[in-house]
Amino acid sequence: MNSLDIFILSDSLGNTAEHICKAAVAQFETLDYKIRKFSHVKSDEELHEIFEDVLSRQTVVVLYTIVSEELINSVKEFAEKNKIIAIDLLSPITNSITKLTKLEPLEKPGMLRQLNDLYFKRVESMEFAVKYDDGKDNRGVLQADLVIIGISRTSKTPLSMYLANKNIKVANIPLVPEASVPKELFEISSKKIVGLTNSPEKLNHIRVERLNALGLPNGSKYADMSRILEEIDFAEGIMRKIGCPIINVENKAIEETAELIITYLKKSGVKIYND
Repeated sequence: MNSLDIFILSDSLGNTAEHICKAAVAQFETLDYKIRKFSHVKSDEELHEIFEDVLSRQTVVVLYTIVSEELINSVKEFAEKNKIIAIDLLSPITNSITKLTKLEPLEKPGMLRQLNDLYFKRVESMEFAVKYDDGKDNRGVLQADLVIIGISRTSKTPLSMYLANKNIKVANIPLVPEASVPKELFEISSKKIVGLTNSPEKLNHIRVERLNALGLPNGSKYADMSRILEEIDFAEGIMRKIGCPIINVENKAIEETAELIITYLKKSGVKIYND
């Protein structure tokens, strides 16, 4: 038989149809075929140019993943008129979903690619948050979408991970009186920095529980009230110097604090990926 020409038409990249096509032809050991892929098909004019090529082939099949109803109808009319086998790979599925759920499809090309991009951005953000957690590497400050600063036990790490899951690259920096403040904090816009604080009483309670969990004596300086007050005063002084907002997390869930931060970033004009 003649070589089989497989035309793939898509209003996006066409990778979905190509994967399905290759899975199908793999079932035929001796099949001589050639795949011709046409991506980002957006108009009838583009379709008609492709149709001319299709008609010049002897043994041909057309596969298409197109969401525009107008373009789908053009392909169907061409196939029926010229007795060409044309297989719509998306409509039977979307139509079935519509029938079951009463929801209408968006008819937006490239949605799967956008979802994939979002997934990989989320993974990248999670890896970033781990790499630049707790001041491990101050260079992350310059690359971050957001920098969280605060003293110990103000939920910097869990908040960073929560925001990373929303595709925001977060670095967090602990503020300790005995440690120098990273110079990088003064090299970026204060709009990208948020300070966290807590009440002395709450911090004392959290730190005492932390010491007990670690099997350490309660008399440690870490949970001493005068030490806590010193740390709060030092940290808030740095935050005021930077000019960033300060959020008291005492009675706030991680989700609540995160929403405050996202709202602040958007109002400040900071571009984040999930806009």
